[in-house]
Amino acid sequence: MDALCGSGELGSKFWDSNLSVHTDNPDFTPCFQNSVLAWVPCIYLWAALPCYLFCLQHRHQGYIVLSRLSRLKTALGVLLWCVSWTDLFYSFHGLVHGWAPAPIFFVTPLVVGVTMLLATLLIQYERLHGVRSSGVLIIFWFLCVVCGIIPFRSKILSALAQGKISDPFRFTTFYIYFALVLSALILSCFREKPPFFSPKNIDPNPCPEAGAGFLSRLSFWWFTKLAILGYRRPLEEWDLWCLNKEDRSHMVVQRLLEARKKQQEQAARHQAAEASGKRLSSEGEVLLGGRPQAREPPFLRALMATFGSSFLLSTCFKLIQDLLSFINPQLLSVLIRFISNPTAPTWWGFLVAGLMFVCSVMQTLILHQYYHCIFVMGLRFRTGIIGVIYRKALVITNSVKRESTVGEIVNLMSVDAQRFMDVVPFINLLWSAPLQIILAVYFLWQNLGPSVLAGVALMVLLIPLNGAVAVKMRAFQVEQMKFKDSRIKLMSEILGGIKVLKLYAWEPSFLKQVEDIRQDELRLMRQAAYLHATSTFIWICTPFLVTLTTLGMYVSVDKNNVLDAEKAFVSVSLFNILKIPLNMLPQLISNLAQTSVSLKRIQHFLSQDELDSQCVERKTITPGYTVTIHNGTFTWSQNLPPTLHSLDIQVPKGALVAVVGPVGCGKSSLLSALLGEMEKLEGKVYMKGSVAYVPQQAWIQNCTLQENVLFGQALDPKRYRQALEACALLADLEVLPGGGKTEIGEKGINLSGGQRQRVSLARAVYSDADIFLLDDPLSAVDSHVAKHIFDQVIGPEGVLAGKTRVLVTHGISFLPQTDFVIVLADGQVSEIGTYAALLQRNGSFANFLRNYAPALEDKEDEEVLLIEDTLSNHTDLTDNEPVTYEVQKHFMRQLSAMSLEGEGQGRPVPRRRLGAAEKVVQATEAKASHVLTQEEKVEMGTVKLSVFWDYARAVGLCATLVICLLHGGQSAAAIGANVWLSAWTGEAVVNGQQNNTSQRLGVYAALGILQGLLVMLSAVTMAVGGVQAARLLHQALLHNKMRSPQSFFDTTPSGRILNRFSKDICIIDEVLAPTILMLLNSFYNSISTLVVIVASTPLFAVVILPLAVLYLFVQRLYVATSRQLKRLESVSRSPIYSHFLETVTGSSVIRAYGRSQDFEAISDAKVDTNQRSCYPYIASNRWLGVRVEFVGNCVVLFTALFAVIGRSSLSPGLVGLSVSYALQVTLALNWMIRTISDLESNIVAVERVKEYSKTETEAPWVVEGSRPPAGWPLQGEVEFRNYSVRYRPGLELVLKDLSLQVRGGEKVGIVGRTGAGKSSMTLCLFRILEAAEGDILIDGLNVADIGLHDLRSQLTIIPQDPILFSGTLRMNLDPFGNYSEEDMWRALELSHLHTFVSSQPAGLDFQCSEGGENLSVGQRQLVCLARALLRKSRILVLDEATAAIDLETDDLIQATIHTQFETCTVLTIAHRLNTIMDYTRVLVLDKGTIAEFDSPTNLIAARGIFYGMARDAGLA
Repeated sequence: MDALCGSGELGSKFWDSNLSVHTDNPDFTPCFQNSVLAWVPCIYLWAALPCYLFCLQHRHQGYIVLSRLSRLKTALGVLLWCVSWTDLFYSFHGLVHGWAPAPIFFVTPLVVGVTMLLATLLIQYERLHGVRSSGVLIIFWFLCVVCGIIPFRSKILSALAQGKISDPFRFTTFYIYFALVLSALILSCFREKPPFFSPKNIDPNPCPEAGAGFLSRLSFWWFTKLAILGYRRPLEEWDLWCLNKEDRSHMVVQRLLEARKKQQEQAARHQAAEASGKRLSSEGEVLLGGRPQAREPPFLRALMATFGSSFLLSTCFKLIQDLLSFINPQLLSVLIRFISNPTAPTWWGFLVAGLMFVCSVMQTLILHQYYHCIFVMGLRFRTGIIGVIYRKALVITNSVKRESTVGEIVNLMSVDAQRFMDVVPFINLLWSAPLQIILAVYFLWQNLGPSVLAGVALMVLLIPLNGAVAVKMRAFQVEQMKFKDSRIKLMSEILGGIKVLKLYAWEPSFLKQVEDIRQDELRLMRQAAYLHATSTFIWICTPFLVTLTTLGMYVSVDKNNVLDAEKAFVSVSLFNILKIPLNMLPQLISNLAQTSVSLKRIQHFLSQDELDSQCVERKTITPGYTVTIHNGTFTWSQNLPPTLHSLDIQVPKGALVAVVGPVGCGKSSLLSALLGEMEKLEGKVYMKGSVAYVPQQAWIQNCTLQENVLFGQALDPKRYRQALEACALLADLEVLPGGGKTEIGEKGINLSGGQRQRVSLARAVYSDADIFLLDDPLSAVDSHVAKHIFDQVIGPEGVLAGKTRVLVTHGISFLPQTDFVIVLADGQVSEIGTYAALLQRNGSFANFLRNYAPALEDKEDEEVLLIEDTLSNHTDLTDNEPVTYEVQKHFMRQLSAMSLEGEGQGRPVPRRRLGAAEKVVQATEAKASHVLTQEEKVEMGTVKLSVFWDYARAVGLCATLVICLLHGGQSAAAIGANVWLSAWTGEAVVNGQQNNTSQRLGVYAALGILQGLLVMLSAVTMAVGGVQAARLLHQALLHNKMRSPQSFFDTTPSGRILNRFSKDICIIDEVLAPTILMLLNSFYNSISTLVVIVASTPLFAVVILPLAVLYLFVQRLYVATSRQLKRLESVSRSPIYSHFLETVTGSSVIRAYGRSQDFEAISDAKVDTNQRSCYPYIASNRWLGVRVEFVGNCVVLFTALFAVIGRSSLSPGLVGLSVSYALQVTLALNWMIRTISDLESNIVAVERVKEYSKTETEAPWVVEGSRPPAGWPLQGEVEFRNYSVRYRPGLELVLKDLSLQVRGGEKVGIVGRTGAGKSSMTLCLFRILEAAEGDILIDGLNVADIGLHDLRSQLTIIPQDPILFSGTLRMNLDPFGNYSEEDMWRALELSHLHTFVSSQPAGLDFQCSEGGENLSVGQRQLVCLARALLRKSRILVLDEATAAIDLETDDLIQATIHTQFETCTVLTIAHRLNTIMDYTRVLVLDKGTIAEFDSPTNLIAARGIFYGMARDAGLA
């Protein structure tokens, strides 16, 4: 190098330590300045260029128009190039004139000139690629300025020293160069305009990150605006930014699916290659083992293929940060040496302090870039996994659905996808932790020699111990997941069937089931918590024990090994670095263990069988036919016997085919087979044209009625109105609070059964498909309405005339109008032919018809149709509320108008149907907004202290206090140990030895072990307290929900209640206690750091205040914003799962209408809404981290500075102590805010659980003072005395002043228009509704005086919707185990289920699937009848229980009721009048009052309302 700089006047040596180091006024030699300082920026730019160009190649965002800014930057670049070349030419000029300049004056201007030219070209190249702010160039200009500062100072100093400027030309060009470089740096900090031709950002609120400059991205300044907004007022959903394009579900899921498809294809090719090799050997296997299962490629590989690139970027960041973290301990060592050497120049100390600060700031910036990158990747992981699971759930076969319940699939989406998101930040530790450990050990070896091996050996020994704990924890986790799954599944069923539980008084049985599962869950939690405490003890003690063994070994190996400050504290700070990867490894292992469980579950679900889309041939078909089946045999699952066999059916184009047969003979299965929902074992199915499907149980979405009917098609007002008119829905629209815009609750809760079915039918009519598959759509509606719908929609004159219609029905009256009839029996076609042909054939069908269809002669005119759709009132729903009276008046006017105009045809009665909505929303609000389900409430502002107090009380106040004190003790012990170490290092050295080392070592060890014990005690206390809190909070929630009134469940989506039981309880179980321990840890760490620093360098107290103010300011901004973001996130999470639940239940309808893609898009949109609050939350953590760590870095800077300033009075030991503490403070400060905020975000779970634990409850289940006498009611007399009821205060009465008496053993039919109060009467009897005035007496006992269970357990109801719970049939009949086997078999025999149950291998232990899905609706209704027969109470209520049953079964049921309940009082809400014609009396309700009450014969003779109804039904 010296040769380059030449000799002579301008020549100089390259390096001169007397000039640069050992002096009070340091400077570099001119040669060093001209070479190294000038070349550093150039080397950087050339090194960065290849990678940068590669990135730019792959980034096309349109080009940026040449702006003023761009022109200025380019001009500066050109000028800098000119300046450099001027220098070069000046050197040549010198050469020509004989004074030969040193070679460096040729090399440097050339290098700098070429580099400046490159920078100029790069400015333009970036502009053409749409780069608005260039990080590469900002760093380049920054390096140029920094490297220019030293010559800047030194040229002035030398000029002053010499009194003249030695080289005026180069002096001038240098200052011009410096000014230009500085200007370039300033200009490069401004960003360009957005690119031209870039896809226009149509988002209303784009994310500012996309347009942020380099510096703004580096410091996350772009987030500040949102932080301030969040501080000023709680954030709302519309404040959140739209997602960046590459983070949106659609993009992410698309990429993941493509990667998966590619790998499946590769796997298939690989398998084919293998198979061809193994062809011979496998033939035998195939014969034995059926079809070989294709191996699914690992899902993880697809994930890595999709997200690998961002993962690589994060790896680079992590690597740089890891290397930087080892610089500070080396600087600390220099600092301690500086303090120990009084003769050293002071500027050394300041330089070291400055370098420490710079190094820490660099570490901060890079670390947070890494975290941002990796957390956003985690977010994409979750988005991708949710999307893939959703898409899979749309195509799984029914047998898979039976294996994994809806609850389990939802868990895959919520818990397992979240696990992935949580593990991603740790993945880099797999290589980073070993790297950090190796580096730390290397530097320790340099410091302490081989004694370091003792410490390392200890660490290695502890790893298997940690591993064992982690494995055990994982085992607990898996088991706990099972319990959690089954508890959530049970809860979801309880919420689905809560009404049945109330009516049967079965809550205690189910409460006990949930509590038993919870008990097991808590047992595991307790064990896991003790394990956790053990691992906490290990990880607090590990670093300490390692330090102890190493230092102990060091001093005892050789008497001459002196422990001085440098050795001790540099080792301590290296051990602190070592502590992090060692702590993280067990956590990483357990996280990976949990994630591998999740991965297996996801992988298992994704590799399940899918419905065969080729199962139904859509393209070709015999001409003239639209549906044909050739020799079709179908099953619901490979391991079940076929449900349908040897079917041969051909349906001509435009035909109307009826499918009839007894309950459970496979009618619905036939339609499923046509839809491709069943597994085809043999045969062929052809269907040509689009399909519309109306399932037996209407599937209604939670959206407006209009959206339910349109089902994703564009609105054509004429067609829409026609569909509504045909399905008799216009009248309903008039009375729904918002007409077609009324929101329908979850599962159609605010519509009656009949309305739901008609909406489902209207959806089919509107879809205008070619083939209509109708699964008994007429059963849920009244006979008049059924006739109307048949005439207007299905029949030969209906809207669908000319389309192909396959109608499953129990209604005999419509069969003559069909083109032909298919009769099924036991899964086979027993007869097929036209109605007339079947009658002549005199087969079983003809006999059946003759018995059941005496009244097929023509009915009278249809005018009476208008009077009533006596349809099923959905019992939980209401009947009339205030508007009704107006409606009836309007209706009467309408009726008279009609009879005048003589247009009596087919407009059904306007029906008043106000949903449960209004029970909660103020009536006026409901009218205004038509919203049934209220938005989930988001708490605003700070979490109330009362919530923390609630949790502390649940943990136990003593326990809370003990935990805090123990942590305080641990901090004191830690400070004590370190101060002791500091004193030890300062001990005088006699004859090259320190004396009482063993005493020093002993005290140090005792203090360390004490720390560990205190922490362990506090962790154990917290474990016990946390489990107790989890138990108490869950118990309060569960008990309250079991006692909530029915109205609560009608207006609260079950997803929202389930969210409390799954997500929120999960947080209370698993997250809160560790978070609190972490908070205490970081809080005491921060405090002890400040105590130590102030004690050793009192000057530091001066800067504590400004730093604390800055810290608190950042903390306030952050906590307010992040808490609200977290809340918004948890509120936007429920809709993802609610929508998913809805999709899974309605998947057959979605597939039939071919709307899978639309539903995928809806799901993606809901996930995106959720991610919109996740993304800013991640950014908020990074924003906070950068700012808080800056405060921490200032602490390091000031600690070092004050140590340098006060070095005369400080011992090296104290400096080492305070600086090594300061180096840790950043982490503690950061964790403290993060855990405070985490705690605030998570304690919200307690708030939400508390909110639902304090909702209003119904009356007590048992009133001890007034229990009814045993055997009550003996007679079964029911008396209503001046009884009135309203849905809630402030509304009109539903039943007005009702007085009637039903004698014991009477059979009373209850009829009346919709909204007359029929259902309300039965609800009042069970006290689902409570009286406004008056009483109900049963056998003279006022029902209001006794407990609900005493009342409900003595009444029996067969409800309208037959609901079964998953579990054995025995449990479904008798959850309390009160009855003997004989009783049950007898009940099954009487309810005609005996043959079915006895044919099942398990008998009474036959497993019913969720909701009884593996029984037909008719069979479920029979199970409800069996329940009633078992109970055999004196009073039986039938609520339209005959809707889903064919006539034969219906007759059997009626006969059973007549014989078995002969002596009982029976109240029937009649739906087919013929069932009550032989009753003792009939009660006709009208507007909540008694219109007529007498025997059927007398009422018909009186020619009143009842006569009209009977005449209409053809019975009078």
